[in-house]
Formats: sequence, C-alpha cells, structure tokens
Amino acid sequence: MTARGFAAFPKVKRRVAATWWGKEWVKALEDTALDAGMVRLGRRYAHAGVVGPITVSPGRLHAQVHDDDTVHNTTVSVPVLSQVQWGRFLDRVAENPAHIAALLDNDVPRDLVAAAQESGVDLLPGIGDLEPDCDCDGWELPCRHAAALAFQVGWLLDADPFVLLLLKGKPEQELLDAVRDRVAGPVGTRTPVVVSHETAGQLPAKPPIPATTPVVLAVEPPPGFDAADLTALMEIAARRARALLRCGTLEE
Repeated sequence: MTARGFAAFPKVKRRVAATWWGKEWVKALEDTALDAGMVRLGRRYAHAGVVGPITVSPGRLHAQVHDDDTVHNTTVSVPVLSQVQWGRFLDRVAENPAHIAALLDNDVPRDLVAAAQESGVDLLPGIGDLEPDCDCDGWELPCRHAAALAFQVGWLLDADPFVLLLLKGKPEQELLDAVRDRVAGPVGTRTPVVVSHETAGQLPAKPPIPATTPVVLAVEPPPGFDAADLTALMEIAARRARALLRCGTLEE
C-alpha cells in the first residue's frame, strides 16, 4: 500500500505538536510561510475541525478543507528520497538495532536523524520543502487551508513517525522488509542473534576482547564478564530480538 488515509480530526480547543520531530515539521511550515498571519489563521482552522480526512502518499498530502459553504481541495508536497538516499538511510537504521526498536515504538531518535544527515539524507523538511497548493483564490504560500492541513499532519507525525517515512517515499512494510534484509543478510547466510564486541562496549570497560571473536550468548559468561554483565548482554540481545521479530526477521 503506497497511500494511507486518516480520519478527520474533530474540533479541539487547542492542540500542538508534542514530539521533537513534529515540532520540526511545524517549524518548517512557519519558516517557509510568507504571511505569519495566514499561518495563525491556518492553526485556527486546524483546531476548528474543518479539515476532512487526510490522505498521505509518497511526496504528497491531500485533504478537502471546508470554508463556509465552499470545499477546497488542498495538497502539500514534500521532496521524496532517491533510491541512493534510501539505501544510505536504511544502512544507518540496520547498523543499530536500537534505531529499529525506536521506530517500531513510534520514536525518532535524534542520533538517527543526525546520522542520516551526515549521509546526505534529510528526513525532516527545511525552509521551502513544504510546497502548498490549493484551489482557493488566496495568493499566500501557504494559504489558510494548506496551513491547516500541515498543522494537522504535525499531529499525525506525533502519533506515527512512519507517516514521515511514507511521505519521504517508503511505505512502512516496505521499509521494514528492507531493514530486515539488511540485518539478516542474504538468504542462506543468516546467523543466530549475537552480541558483538562493539555492542559489549556499551557496558563498563572490561579486558579487551579480540576483534575477531564475537560475544555469543551462552549458558556460561564469556571470558572477562561476570554474571551481572551477562544479564546486561542478554537484555541487549533480547531488545534486538524483539525488534527483529517485529520486522519478521527471526524464524522458527
């Protein structure tokens, strides 16, 4: 499925983006706007419940916005990632199991976004990245209808960051499948879940472990680790296993 539909938000007295990435989305809207007054009016429209069901697809948001007796078709477009950019981003996600678990837990780690930027991949919009279009006669960019739509999408992003990734061009299941393939490796080469010496480095310093010897969870603690360290290693592996199971990687 390359598009997702969301029911219209009801009228609310006040609501703002709560997550740091939702706030960044709203900031991009406000920084791009040519008329701050129109942005404020758009916020009131968003709270008034006049925006209809929202359709999210790669590079495009769409909703009908009711204004008195007129219904306006309103869209907001965003740049999608190229295949090369997606490859870089997916590599970043796959190399850190905590990023997978965070995304599945409806969280966007700041360090993931920063790592993506280092690879030339911008997940969050900046100035000029939100391109509004509406069939109303307003000349402002955005008009009040497009601003209302953008504000409500900030609320959607709070609840589900995969909405952002869909906007950037990748549906949720397709993204999870791609991450799974990177984590699991080619068919026939999959190995049991292990905790490498890099992961073990998250624990208090211990005698160095040869770089060629991964730390494999076993009944007895690995050399250089006591029972408490083994418990910590098992917790790390368990978190990774849960993330991989949700991606469909581990098989019976």
